[in-house]
Amino acid sequence: MKLVYKYLLNQFLSTMLSLFFTLFIIVSIVFFIQLAKITSYIEISFFELLKLYIYLLPKTLAFTLPISFFIALTLSFYRLSRENESTVLFALGLAPKMLAGFFIKIATLVSAFMLVVVLVFIPISFELFDNFVDYKKISAKVSIKTGEFGQRYGDWLVFIDAKNSDETYKNIIMYYPKKNPQDKERVILAKEGKLDTNEGVITFKLDEGKTYEIKNEDWHIASFKKLLIKSKLSSRELNTKSFYDYWSDVTSNKEKAKEFVIYVLIALFPLASVLFALSFGIVTYRYEKGFAYFGIFIVIFAYFGLLISFYNPPFVAVALIFSIFFLVSSVYFKIKITNKY
Repeated sequence: MKLVYKYLLNQFLSTMLSLFFTLFIIVSIVFFIQLAKITSYIEISFFELLKLYIYLLPKTLAFTLPISFFIALTLSFYRLSRENESTVLFALGLAPKMLAGFFIKIATLVSAFMLVVVLVFIPISFELFDNFVDYKKISAKVSIKTGEFGQRYGDWLVFIDAKNSDETYKNIIMYYPKKNPQDKERVILAKEGKLDTNEGVITFKLDEGKTYEIKNEDWHIASFKKLLIKSKLSSRELNTKSFYDYWSDVTSNKEKAKEFVIYVLIALFPLASVLFALSFGIVTYRYEKGFAYFGIFIVIFAYFGLLISFYNPPFVAVALIFSIFFLVSSVYFKIKITNKY
């Protein structure tokens, strides 16, 4: 019997891998097109583009592996049925319940793996992705070019005479215009300076210069060796939350609840659909042609239609949709396969 299970597993994996890699490439191309849109407002290198793609790998996996499992299991057994191999296996003593139990165990392992991906790795990858994009936006806001007037650092107008290879600016002029009559105009002259970014706060570190404060006809001049000018250019903290913190507001946040239901039910799709796959794939091809392709479409359409429609309360929605699908698939498998073979 072990040889039979090994043979069936090999047949399934050969179909699964080819289908999975095809879907994976298609979804990857779609995500690369979305990433290309980011380059319209931030400047990133090719290696940074690959870095962003790596952050999207858990999401790519979530949208390809569960669906590939269901389709591959259906088609692999449908192919065996066309060659009358499934009928021979039943005639040799392989009971449908034994077959179902074997693939339910595999589906359980796949769903458990996908739950780890969607509940742990996807939140972390989302945080890393958003942090990277925000950091690049911040860097773009403070990217100061040499020899150009009208550049801004926060509320300051900045002119830079030169820039060294170590990102150190030379001969810096900064002007802070007054916004109200009671405000002071400020001018800073510095020999050199450097920009430093830390958690959304940009610090301009200036060395050796003078500050001028002007109000009406009063002037105040001061010299300095070190001067730090901070500007918070991003309201979003660039730290990475844990997956637990990411899902902490799932019951109170509608968007987070919808996201939770979608990803968890996608992860559970292999287990919810495994008996449907066997029911559609196993046919007596001499007397019936079956409707494997139509069945695949109906199950995917019904399952994904439910998970995007009902998401509140999230835990109840997940339990209810999964239980209904698994129960219906069990009944259908018993009627179509168990009672027949």
